[in-house]
Amino acid sequence: PGVPRHANRLINEKSPYLLQHAHNPVDWYPWGQEAFDKAKKENKLIFLSVGYSTCHWCHVMEEESFKNKEIGDIMNKNFVCIKVDREERPDVDKVYMTFVQATSGGGGWPMSVWLTPDLKPFAGGTYFPPEDGVHRVGFRTVLLRIAEKWKENKDALLESSQKILETLLHLSEIRVQGQESPPPSKEVMATCFQQLSNSYDEDYGGFSKSPKFPTPVNLNFLFTYWALHRTTPEGAQALQMALHTLKMMAHGGIHDHIGQGFHRYSTDQHWHVPHFEKMLYDQGQLAATYSRAFQISGDEFFADIAQDILLYVSRDLSDQVGGFYSAEDADSYPTATSGEKQEGAFCVWAAEEIRALLPDPVEGATEGTTLGDVFMYHYGVKENGNVSPMQDPHQELKGKNVLIVRCSLELTAARARLRSCVHGGTTALCPSVQVSCSSGTLTGPLCSPEPVPMSVPPGLMISGFAQAGAALAEQEYVSRAAQAAAFLRRHLFDPASGRLLRSCYRGKDNTVEQSAVPIQGFLEDYVFVIQALFDLYEASLEQGWLEWALQLQHMQDKLFWDPKGFAYFSSEAGDPSLLLRLKNDQDGAEPTANSVTVTNLLRAACYSGHMEWVEKAGQILAAFSERLQKIPITLPEMARATAVFHHTLKQVVICGDPQGEDTKEMLRCVRSIFSPNKVLMLADGDSAGFLYRQLPFLASLERKDGKATAYLCSNFACSLPVTSPQELRGMLCP
Repeated sequence: PGVPRHANRLINEKSPYLLQHAHNPVDWYPWGQEAFDKAKKENKLIFLSVGYSTCHWCHVMEEESFKNKEIGDIMNKNFVCIKVDREERPDVDKVYMTFVQATSGGGGWPMSVWLTPDLKPFAGGTYFPPEDGVHRVGFRTVLLRIAEKWKENKDALLESSQKILETLLHLSEIRVQGQESPPPSKEVMATCFQQLSNSYDEDYGGFSKSPKFPTPVNLNFLFTYWALHRTTPEGAQALQMALHTLKMMAHGGIHDHIGQGFHRYSTDQHWHVPHFEKMLYDQGQLAATYSRAFQISGDEFFADIAQDILLYVSRDLSDQVGGFYSAEDADSYPTATSGEKQEGAFCVWAAEEIRALLPDPVEGATEGTTLGDVFMYHYGVKENGNVSPMQDPHQELKGKNVLIVRCSLELTAARARLRSCVHGGTTALCPSVQVSCSSGTLTGPLCSPEPVPMSVPPGLMISGFAQAGAALAEQEYVSRAAQAAAFLRRHLFDPASGRLLRSCYRGKDNTVEQSAVPIQGFLEDYVFVIQALFDLYEASLEQGWLEWALQLQHMQDKLFWDPKGFAYFSSEAGDPSLLLRLKNDQDGAEPTANSVTVTNLLRAACYSGHMEWVEKAGQILAAFSERLQKIPITLPEMARATAVFHHTLKQVVICGDPQGEDTKEMLRCVRSIFSPNKVLMLADGDSAGFLYRQLPFLASLERKDGKATAYLCSNFACSLPVTSPQELRGMLCP
């Protein structure tokens, strides 16, 4: 107290991740001209470190290396050191991750890359331990070797970096070859289904052994494959694979059974021990996917999980003024008085803690059986902990339990009694978590994980609330989506230029702040926001969202479209510090922007009548044609969009009074059905409204006998009108 802490340049930044490193002995620079000029002036190599604020191994490397005075001195003497938050600058992250993956066969965060003064990479990796070990060279050694190499053989290193860049330019190029057309959807879908089937884990679900990520893109592909092949064995298999995976995830430790929501990924095959950070983009996608599973199956289990996710986001990742925080940290304090954080401390339990919190006897059970006993049996709690040492390299979880459903409710206890028992247990544990740790705040003594006080355009989360609201008929979710979209328009959009901004931050007294020079939005921001606005229109039927979506689509075309090779670049032109202008070619934890934008363009054409957007969608598929035909498993969302492109989107038009009960009944019917190639619109008779101005054919559609009437339209032709939900259901599910 009273002694000012050393601070480097990062102290002036807004990014939570950069601020975490503002007191390191390393002379960090943010990504920018000041650092680039210093490297050139002093003829120094650059050390680039990229991560994000909730990344566990980023915290570990900081504690071990970046807070180490000796290692800091080596870094400051030999390198210009730059820190990048990948949440702020996904463009910089992607350029150098492309290099790391190409040269090492893997990637991840923290990402560590060494660059020449002109920003060309020549060496890189991810996490490095501070000192040499049996199997890994230490960070100190790597720093000294690279510094020595630069002194002794600078020309060879520069030549090598130039060759690497030329190779990366060649490898990363995606463009239409000659007169290539969109690949046939039947073959693309069949190949993608076969490749997913081959990698599917029949026991535990998912598409790898370990680590296991939720990958909603795979599940959404399987739902679409099922919808197009309902009566075939392959269709049934696709649906079974998706639903089984969703059930196993929901039962697993990757799902927070007490605090709700999903952790980022599982370190094992069984979905048991996760890395404990929770990402907003995962919650948004999974809420939508579980809602679709409910639409298809009618099983309330999936609706419950969707509601569980949205409860967590509403409580812990929501800002008071309507935005969403981007993530929640993996590391937290074991108790309110602890001085040091540990990974997952907030989410794991000792057996004695559960016994103490759930001491009540269970009526009708064997004498002496408590609610704690039933709970521990159901969730696999063991006296000495249930985490294998193999999953706990730092022994942070020793003696602790990650809750995982080990058997059905019926097996845990006698039928109807059991559900109230187990649910009573989770309900009883919740207050003990929140009261003892003032959960979800950033003031006072904390043991709960901290939400990151930063927001990026939350398109995927808005879609999650909007789609769940429509599918589950929950108006409060639609209202939350609209509130977030209003926040986005107020704080992450510049009305003067018509452009999106990348990030904003929580300031003092819960105000919303921007960095001194706001970062402009990237392709992924436009794509996910446009998708969200279409989803929000279909859930709310407020035409203002539709109008804004189409304006943003025009801006996206202007900033990112490649008129020569087709498809969209991830970043706009004109940044000399970016060596590569990339088109991402892999659907991962999030779908890649070009995959989502194919369906966005088709929806935009349906709502506007602008058929050039259909042409653009086909050109994107043509640009990715080779990859789609050979390894579509890397692009399941784009493979899904290929089917939507070839089957043509159907406009489901409901003519009726928005307040009329008959209109609401027809809308409920449409929203209750999973159909991958439909768009919904309401023709309310207002000829001056936005939709009627965009689509003159709507004026010719009439209500039959004064009732709410549905039409199914495509290619400017409409079906005969129907006035009952039963008839409409028959048209949508032929």
